[in-house]
Amino acid sequence: MTTEESSRTSGRRVPTPVDSLDGLLRSAFGHEAFRPLQAEVCRAVTQGRDVLLVMPTGAGKSLCYQLPGLARAGTTLVISPLIALMEDQVSALQDHGIAAERIHSGRDQLASRAVCRDYLDGNLDFLFIAPERLAVPGFPEMLAKRPPVLIAVDEAHCISHWGHDFRPDYRMLSERLPMLRPAPVIALTATATPLVQRDIVEQLAIPEAKLFIHGFRRTNIAVEVVEAKPSARGAVVRRVLEDAGRRPAIVYSPTRKETEALAAELNGTFPAAAYHAGMTSTARDRAQRAFQDGGVEVIVATIAFGMGIDKPDIRTVIHTGMPGTLEGYYQEIGRAGRDGDPARAILLYSWADRRTHEFFLGRDYPEPSVLAKVYGALSERARPAEELCAELGLDDEVFTTALEKLWIHRGALVDPEENATRGRPDWRVPYEAQLAHRQEQIERMTAFASGRGCRMLHLVRHFGDQHDSGEACETCDQCAPNKCLVNSFRKPEGTEIEVLAAALDLLRERDGLTSGQLHRQTAEGDELERKTFELLLDGLVRDGLVEVLADSFEKGGRTIQFQRVWLTRRGRLAGRNDVDGVLVVKEVAAPPRKRRARAKKAATPVAKHQVPLDIAESALFEKLREWRLEEARRRRIPAFRILGDRTLAAICRARPVDEEELLDVAGIGPAKASSFGRKILAVVAAESNNDDRPK
Repeated sequence: MTTEESSRTSGRRVPTPVDSLDGLLRSAFGHEAFRPLQAEVCRAVTQGRDVLLVMPTGAGKSLCYQLPGLARAGTTLVISPLIALMEDQVSALQDHGIAAERIHSGRDQLASRAVCRDYLDGNLDFLFIAPERLAVPGFPEMLAKRPPVLIAVDEAHCISHWGHDFRPDYRMLSERLPMLRPAPVIALTATATPLVQRDIVEQLAIPEAKLFIHGFRRTNIAVEVVEAKPSARGAVVRRVLEDAGRRPAIVYSPTRKETEALAAELNGTFPAAAYHAGMTSTARDRAQRAFQDGGVEVIVATIAFGMGIDKPDIRTVIHTGMPGTLEGYYQEIGRAGRDGDPARAILLYSWADRRTHEFFLGRDYPEPSVLAKVYGALSERARPAEELCAELGLDDEVFTTALEKLWIHRGALVDPEENATRGRPDWRVPYEAQLAHRQEQIERMTAFASGRGCRMLHLVRHFGDQHDSGEACETCDQCAPNKCLVNSFRKPEGTEIEVLAAALDLLRERDGLTSGQLHRQTAEGDELERKTFELLLDGLVRDGLVEVLADSFEKGGRTIQFQRVWLTRRGRLAGRNDVDGVLVVKEVAAPPRKRRARAKKAATPVAKHQVPLDIAESALFEKLREWRLEEARRRRIPAFRILGDRTLAAICRARPVDEEELLDVAGIGPAKASSFGRKILAVVAAESNNDDRPK
């Protein structure tokens, strides 16, 4: 009798002993052996230990709750924020003959009720739900009638304010999970720094959780970072991917417009397709399927692409702009080389990318003074948000963002009708801490892009890998410059050689100077501009003559990061011949610009004038508000968490008839379309039919 056969009695599973997990692995999933760390994690969870598992994308995290879930013999509750990933995982389990189902906003009520009955009858091995489902009245109580044997919280970084993808809906887990205990909890994520790891454990109330932080070193991915002007990046991508051996490839671009333009340009040379949030789910699925099946060799995408992708032979991942966080960047390059063969990750960036991220940070995180202004207008008496906004004279988007941040940090209490009252007075401390953290994420990403030393080691240290060797990778652009695909190098010339020699002499007298001090004291009279000096300093690091280490100081409540330069043992003994051999990066040149008849003025952001809605649009607006209020009441959240008034007004003007037109509306992305698209289109269609009736 097989392990699988012996684990069932009268159609119901019975627990599998820990020492039989290897047999269950083969019989249930067809795997002959565990991947590194999987066995240790599975044993801990099967024995009932709470666990935090941080392992990179593609390392096999899902098995670490799926196998223990089967072994513990009951229903495992899986909480996941991504509908597409949920669907993929349910389908994969069902393909193995495992009873798995899901409940999310994309399914109708009849299907969801049938799943609930199966859950209560004990017919499910796995039930996948979105986190917001726990806010539906009566749903947590229904789960508690037959508690799960295991609770898996996927993408667990979403629960942390410090995570790169924080979602307020995840915060309710700390309130809802106690009624589902004593089932053990396993929290899983591919991207959590030590700060985020501590916050996950605290938010999920699993203080005794066993931590498994492992596997962040990708020995087969060579990371290359190139400073390149935006106008040069398309040509770099085309040149790199012309070699068929560097395909299949993913190219991440910052905007939908750039994604479509680059995909069209590349498609003239090899099969390429675009993928972004403005496409319909059908079009996105078609592009993803074509890439997965090999019909498309290059996918040019925004960060909307990648979740659930399990294509093992991706040879290259290119970013045509600097990502906002190291966590997001690491997750995206981790989609390369899952087959174990050599792969390359190329990041093209410039200082302009940082300014873009700072602009969006200012939009999404208003200054604390703005929140204080809104908080000051609140009182114990509930007042409509619209009334408060008008009284304060704030732009409605700025006001809504500020009120939402106050709500998240408990500084405001907002009901589904958007009546607001004053909340806790201590909102400022956590909000300012979160704002500072977001600023620090941009700083860390910039430091990685412009930094020195082994790229992979930088990433490993960022995530606090407990099992890493700490050795340089010997494959990135810093460790192996002769293997670069884009960066090219030259020898220092004339004055540059004199400056380098002077820098080494100065460090022998005063080791640990900052790079700015070195520049000022060795390149007086602007003989070398600062940027060129930094490239020369990179060469000294690359040749092992100096090392540059991070340092910081506190100023005005903020931590200011800077770098000090220290001589290595080899640098202390270096002579002029060593300086002559330093390799300096050449800047990637942009293609010549076409001459214009007129000089183009710098773009200046201007406020868009909102055209008033006409009578028919106003009627639709009210219908959409009614729907939004009903949805907000059902979810027990403020209406602005569903959609803002500006987005509702845009829907009224566009009157979309299908998902494709809905996605063209500003403020509607795939997540909103998936959650609310069908209902929004129904409201629009119904009101349009009313407009067409004889008056």
